[in-house]
Amino acid sequence: MSRSVKKGPFVEKSLYKKVIEMNKEADKKMLKTYSRCSTIIPEMVGNTISVYNGKSWIPVYITENLVGHKLGEFSPTRIFRGHGGSDKTAKKSSAAPAAPAAPNAPAAPAASAEA
Repeated sequence: MSRSVKKGPFVEKSLYKKVIEMNKEADKKMLKTYSRCSTIIPEMVGNTISVYNGKSWIPVYITENLVGHKLGEFSPTRIFRGHGGSDKTAKKSSAAPAAPAAPNAPAAPAASAEA
């Protein structure tokens, strides 16, 4: 269920204050925040915000296309290294390739058109 329109988008107060101050000063330094749940608002466009993913700071450059999304969507917390597949690859690599058909073997008889 989405957030009520009456309440407006959620943005952490400290982050909102920093963004407003940066816009007044026309300063383009990078902001650091832990607030992955804050919604990107139009005032943030053009700024770079570093979002903490639990291990490192991921810089996110805010464009118009990102408005309405959450900051956490752009700093993944997990690294996908592919599905397991170790059993399948082991079986495929250990199995010997099928022997090619003998070159002098007779071909399969063709179906005759007698009916």
